[in-house]
Amino acid sequence: MARIRDTDACPGALQVHEAADGPLVRVRVPGGMLTAAQLVTLASISSEFASATLELTGRGNVQLRAVTDVVRVAETVAAAGLLPSVTHERVRNIVASPLSGRVGGNVDVRPWVAELDAAICAEPRLAELGGRFWFSLDDGRGDVSGLHADVGVHMFADGPALLLAGHSTGIRVTDVCQSLVGVALRFLDVRGKAWRVGELSNFDDLVPGALRGAALPPAGRAPVGWIPQDDGRVTLGAAVPLGILPARVAEFLAAIEVPLVITPWRSVLVCDLSEEVADTALRVLAPLGLIFDDNSPWLAVSACTGSPGCAHSAADVRADAAQALDGGHPVHRHFVGCERACGSPVDGEVLVATGTGYRLLRS
Repeated sequence: MARIRDTDACPGALQVHEAADGPLVRVRVPGGMLTAAQLVTLASISSEFASATLELTGRGNVQLRAVTDVVRVAETVAAAGLLPSVTHERVRNIVASPLSGRVGGNVDVRPWVAELDAAICAEPRLAELGGRFWFSLDDGRGDVSGLHADVGVHMFADGPALLLAGHSTGIRVTDVCQSLVGVALRFLDVRGKAWRVGELSNFDDLVPGALRGAALPPAGRAPVGWIPQDDGRVTLGAAVPLGILPARVAEFLAAIEVPLVITPWRSVLVCDLSEEVADTALRVLAPLGLIFDDNSPWLAVSACTGSPGCAHSAADVRADAAQALDGGHPVHRHFVGCERACGSPVDGEVLVATGTGYRLLRS
């Protein structure tokens, strides 16, 4: 679908969205990588100036709802190192294989995250990208390539390959970050009315010789539970029901003082733990509502904001999703309040509220 507006309304930390429950701030977190100190900051400002919850997004970013002091929040986010560019803060959407460099994969993509973030911010024209345009860096395991970001690379055993809208192109790249930046710049030249790469009719117009090959398959669910790292340490994967992380629980996560990763499946990875610390952390965090069971029905449902936070919604979809937990349902279900279907995953069923129930919007 081509864009129907000429200005981008996607929120950031500076340009906020006026939701039904107040200003909404979206903080970009490239690669989902947060320090404990940064998570403490986000939890603190949410408790003091917002809804006392952190919303985890499908791009591994963090939202604050019902913000009472937008200026103070922006200043605090910047001081925490989460706002390195005023001009480019809404286009720093980078997803990366969350376990990269710790478990498996053909390459550690974490250095690419920092390099790509800096390259995006250094190119003035890329500030013109829409706030939903995103980049993916897949270390070869096929987790984030299957999310169908606008522009990405997939690290095969013989080197990195370019992906466009999650489709293979048949093109190998050498300088990963500069290649991605170059494609994004070319998109600005050829996009016409399009906001997203998937809206283009011909990939060859974007990258000469690019094929619209097969789409990489969806990635599946969040990595949860006890995950042994290649170096003998442990990562704990914690699913967050409906992506709503209470600020108090975030403070407990930060108190462990290890690297954290927000995943595109609205979960949190607590990384680089000794077995003893991991065991203690698991005993503390599980009773707080975080999910460490790979068979939990919470991993098979998601929802948009819904009522009362969104004026477009016909229902409190989060409450309805919570009531619809069914461990035997064969596919993921995403509940939405209107046909815009915000936050819908690549695969599974999307159920839209009708005011009297739900109907299947997509399967």
